[in-house]
Amino acid sequence: MSITVALAGNPNSGKTTLFNKLTGSRQRVGNWPGVTIDRKVGKIRGTDAEIVDLPGIYSLSPYSPEERVTRNYVMEESPDVILNIVDASNLERNLYFTLQLIDMGAPVVVALNMIDVLKERGESVDVEALSKSLGCPVVPISALRRTGIDELVKTVLDTASGENKTSYVDLGPSVEGMVDKYKSALSDKVPDNSTRWFALKLLEKDEEICSRFNDVVESLSAEEKEFEEKEGDKADSIVATARYAAIRKIIEGCKKKSDFDYSKSLSEKIDRIVTHRILGLPMFILIIGAVFIAVIGFSVGDFEVKGVGTYFTDLVNGWIEDPFAVSVEQWCVDNQVSEELTGLLVNGIIAGVGAVIGFLPQMMILFVFMIILEEFGYMARAAFVMDRIFRHFGLSGKSFIPLLVGTGCGVPGIMSTRTIESERDRRITAMSVTFVPCGAKLPIIALIAGALFNENGLIALFCYILGLVVVLMTGLIMKNFKSFSGTPVPFIMELPPYHIPSWINIIQGTFERAWAFVKKAGTFVLLSAIVIWFFASYDPSLHYLGAEEWSGSMLQCFGEAVCGLFQPLGWGDNWQLTVSSISGLVAKENLVGTLGQLLGYEVGEQGEEIWEILGNMLTPAAGLAFLVFNLLCVPCFAAVGAMHRELGSWKDTGIAALYQCLIAYAVAEIVYVIVSFIDGQTPVTSGVVMCVISVIALLFLLIRPDLKLKARKETAEEVA
Repeated sequence: MSITVALAGNPNSGKTTLFNKLTGSRQRVGNWPGVTIDRKVGKIRGTDAEIVDLPGIYSLSPYSPEERVTRNYVMEESPDVILNIVDASNLERNLYFTLQLIDMGAPVVVALNMIDVLKERGESVDVEALSKSLGCPVVPISALRRTGIDELVKTVLDTASGENKTSYVDLGPSVEGMVDKYKSALSDKVPDNSTRWFALKLLEKDEEICSRFNDVVESLSAEEKEFEEKEGDKADSIVATARYAAIRKIIEGCKKKSDFDYSKSLSEKIDRIVTHRILGLPMFILIIGAVFIAVIGFSVGDFEVKGVGTYFTDLVNGWIEDPFAVSVEQWCVDNQVSEELTGLLVNGIIAGVGAVIGFLPQMMILFVFMIILEEFGYMARAAFVMDRIFRHFGLSGKSFIPLLVGTGCGVPGIMSTRTIESERDRRITAMSVTFVPCGAKLPIIALIAGALFNENGLIALFCYILGLVVVLMTGLIMKNFKSFSGTPVPFIMELPPYHIPSWINIIQGTFERAWAFVKKAGTFVLLSAIVIWFFASYDPSLHYLGAEEWSGSMLQCFGEAVCGLFQPLGWGDNWQLTVSSISGLVAKENLVGTLGQLLGYEVGEQGEEIWEILGNMLTPAAGLAFLVFNLLCVPCFAAVGAMHRELGSWKDTGIAALYQCLIAYAVAEIVYVIVSFIDGQTPVTSGVVMCVISVIALLFLLIRPDLKLKARKETAEEVA
């Protein structure tokens, strides 16, 4: 018989680590129906049991898509057993969710995780007493060190076969008396094993459940009112208080505390620095800057340090050019392959896709560093630090989480905005996530840094800080419009204890993101490379121009027709840059691939050839403006589609895309003029004019009040 196990738990409880330990590589990722939330399903190693990883949540109140997914799955799919992972170092918060799961009537097994952390503090938990109090099996484990996993699997299978029964926790005579009344009214209306859960939901005034059983609510309204008057509070608050009282009683009976001084722990000592009101932000910049220097490199004058990612990228680029591209071209010559097909293979596919794949090592090493920071626990601190800043700009720290996710890929970053309860914050964040460079934009950053700034990793740091600044500017601009006005929601987030990252999670996470990049290179980038090659190799009369002969091509005609738009930015004289920017709208990786084709992909061992060509085409100011525009403008088609799903209409999506293009142009213009003067260069006259217009427009949008909102306030005051 096939067994289905639902894995549920709070965020930062070790759920992902446990899921990976239980399944290994035997898992698949999809989406929950109707929502853009990852659905992970796998087989428990050594068994035929299927395990479903439910979203990490704190309670079963349906206030977020994650909470709705979890409770709907348990109620509608009826898993054979719920495996609830609990953080042993934070029992009071975790057990609230456990009690809710037990009340749902499904068999529950509690995995008491981080038991090793508890022992290090000199504390202990009487597992048998905890199991007896909860009325379900409890197994102590350490998911990170893989201790207790075998016993946990055995207990889960035994519970699924009916050998272990689950009973509920008593919430006191007053609450239980009211629950019994609801249970009696619900008889024959819901399954027997879930009657208690529905009764509690009605008592807690759950809107979704109350609408289903409105007749029951009305029939007991008088009794409930009397119950609230007697207890001196609202029914939902009474139930929550009763749960926490029961949890405290359980903990007192099973947990042995120590004289451990948390203020002297290593986590607390580190937090005093990284979350400091003044030092927190400089520490964040220093840490992220160190990551980019390690990945890309650093140079000042004659002093130069090559980044690890740059070193491996140079090796891959060198191999793609020679022997791979050279061998393919020679094979075509030896086998008398037509000139057109040879051009397509060498100057189209290899030049386009190869220019993108060449940056894969750099991206993978960046992913490794970012996952290490996340696993270590620093990224939660970064969100806490940024909340202090974000609140001054009309956003909350919750908006920083999607920005962190978006550093890997903008699509999941936009999708993760669904965890933000405030619709206002969610919409602003959804249209701002892609301002922070994603992994696909790293090749663009590395290309410009190598061509114009001696492979300086500080250019990447500049790009990420600029992205955050534009996000904050967007928060200020949008809150001046009535549809986005309001107060940011409070930011409440648990800071998990620091721990050594799991190499399995690091490797798995890195290869998942890298594989997504490779798949895009094999689909969007490949198709775009073929299309770009065709339009670059044929003139308007469809006459083949020859290998790397772009003069008079359809692509050149188009590029020259529109490149004047970018004249004020300092790079409008080069139609190749214009065409590559437009191709980047399909997928940002396309930009580098298109440049590789149009400039002649001859990236040797050190990448000096293409860097030299770009260096001759652009001044540092124009190169930086080119980089800024392409980092901030409309993201790839996939990200635009994700933005449409979150904003709800193509009209709003179109407005968001137009805003992104305009803000990209304005910021790039300002960067071009300022850097030109700093570099001792004279910017083009049209650039200075557009810079002045951009500054005036941005200042107006940043400081102006919503005129309509102000008019309504004045009207209301007059009426009053």
